[in-house]
Amino acid sequence: MPTSLFFGLNTEKRHTIFAAGVSEFADCGYENSSTNRIVKKAGISKGSLFKYFPTKEDFYFYILDEITAELISALKEKRNTLSPDLFQRIIEYSAMEFSWYMRYPEKSKVIVRAFTVSDTDLYRKTILKYGNRERDIYDWFLQDVDTVPFRWDRQKTMDIIRWFLKGFKDDFLTGIQKQAYSDLEMIQKEYIKDLSVYIEILKAGIIK
Repeated sequence: MPTSLFFGLNTEKRHTIFAAGVSEFADCGYENSSTNRIVKKAGISKGSLFKYFPTKEDFYFYILDEITAELISALKEKRNTLSPDLFQRIIEYSAMEFSWYMRYPEKSKVIVRAFTVSDTDLYRKTILKYGNRERDIYDWFLQDVDTVPFRWDRQKTMDIIRWFLKGFKDDFLTGIQKQAYSDLEMIQKEYIKDLSVYIEILKAGIIK
């Protein structure tokens, strides 16, 4: 986490350091990122960077904290525009999320790299740190859907939907990591198309 020295910097300088971190982690991921390149982009010394953040990992998680907070805030702003129908809401929510990705491609690359399943200590720390937050988001955007047509208990049904969404998203993110990952609009269309097919299958088992 940042030290008090970092928060003592003016807003413009903090933003410059943040932007340098986003750029580096988006392009190279955590493992291949270079603090030398980060400080060069930010216009600071390496000594200064480590006065602001004790380790590269601290800096990385600061970047990830800020990006995920921005994404969550953007989604919450449009909370009231979502359909009360569960399945339509899932599609609308997914479209909203990808619209944010397309607006902020570098930040989206950081998120995709962070949450793509991998056998690393950093990935395990990431899931430990953000796992509950992800669950809270799913619960939040599903909380007031119409449950009257449900065949089964509400909580069990919501758990199944959450597991499905997480699994589907994780598989998709893993898949696009193997692609060029340049055309986000095309990726969004593919995601929504595939999601819609599976939702029809899910609907058949959930609705009376």
